[in-house]
Amino acid sequence: MIPDIESIPSAPGAYQLVLCLPEEVRLEVGSLGVFSFPAGRYVYTGSAMGGLRARIARHLRREKRLRWHIDYLLTVAQVEQVHLYPSSYRVECELNRQILRQSGAQVVVPGFGSSDCRCPSHLVYVEPCAGL
Repeated sequence: MIPDIESIPSAPGAYQLVLCLPEEVRLEVGSLGVFSFPAGRYVYTGSAMGGLRARIARHLRREKRLRWHIDYLLTVAQVEQVHLYPSSYRVECELNRQILRQSGAQVVVPGFGSSDCRCPSHLVYVEPCAGL
């Protein structure tokens, strides 16, 4: 479920976007390079230490300057759910590790969204999308 923007707290924290990519795409991800993304469901974990509402609103906008790795994927993937984790601490890496431990979880693009930490990627392929 995607929350109404006004209901999202302005507090800092972490978030997870559950995305569905309906078909395989080859996509340039800024300076990271060109990658093939298999069709399926992905979980992207990010931080919003400047405020969850502003960051999620930006991600959900179609028109924006492509700045972060996730911006490139959001040009072709659909956001299905948004999970919020308000916190004044940086918890995104632990949330990401939890997703990576799930059965079937795969890193498709090493370094995606994780250039400022030691995680292998903050984008994790988890399963096929329903109906694919």
